[in-house]
Amino acid sequence: MFSLAHLSDLHATPVRVQRASELLNKRLLGWLSWRLKGHRIYRPEVLDSLVDDLKVTAPDHVVVTGDLTTISGEGEFPAAREWLQRLGGAKHVSVVPGNRDVYVRTPGVATLERWSEFMRSDPAPAPDAAGLDEPEGLERAEAPGAPASGFPAIRVRGPVALIGVCSAVPTAPFLAGGRVGDAQLERLERELAALAGSSLCRVVLIHHPPVPGAVPPRRALRDLDRLLALLRRWGADLVLHGHVHRTSIARVPGPRGAIPVVGVRSGSDARALPHRCAQYHVY
Repeated sequence: MFSLAHLSDLHATPVRVQRASELLNKRLLGWLSWRLKGHRIYRPEVLDSLVDDLKVTAPDHVVVTGDLTTISGEGEFPAAREWLQRLGGAKHVSVVPGNRDVYVRTPGVATLERWSEFMRSDPAPAPDAAGLDEPEGLERAEAPGAPASGFPAIRVRGPVALIGVCSAVPTAPFLAGGRVGDAQLERLERELAALAGSSLCRVVLIHHPPVPGAVPPRRALRDLDRLLALLRRWGADLVLHGHVHRTSIARVPGPRGAIPVVGVRSGSDARALPHRCAQYHVY
């Protein structure tokens, strides 16, 4: 049996401002929020305990659905990379970015590219670990530079095809919405169509919940209807997301019935609230 662990919204990297100019944008609001309350809610020692527990659980693979950082400060990305290495390295861990990871427009070499090996598609063609041939027609995008440029990312682990979708885009202050975008949606349709005829279990990873009404409009996926149309046409076996900081279970239409969509709480929330305290899921 193949086991898959899911965690999200870590927010446990140190928020260090190296230059005052780093706060001359939306980061200022995020920094103020962190100083007022965030540093008490999202605690690195809680994430330490979660990582230790994951090592005992020993899943076959770990997925992280975004928001590893808090205000996407340049110093946060190396720290988040250390967390990912502790989770098991690039072969054992897959990542999609969240809105906090692209809080403002920043050079990729200093930010998301530090995690590129955790978000990169497998080379093709290659048989998976279970001896199953990959479906014909799958394209392998290169490592991401601009947030969505390397997505969707297809990674096959055992009998599972992980389909990483980037919904993270920089937004104006007080907004935290997402967008998949035309180019990525076109590539995603090709990948889902190719996978539809395979025996692989298809698991879609995305930060923003692809469920109508799951979050207020200012935090929602802007092209949700187009993404849902692709899932309705080509299907998936499971969709995993973050962003809501709560356990959530929903269903969206697929070609052969409903597709389960599951959200997980923050992996570093220190609050002793039954609907908020840190957790991860195992499938």
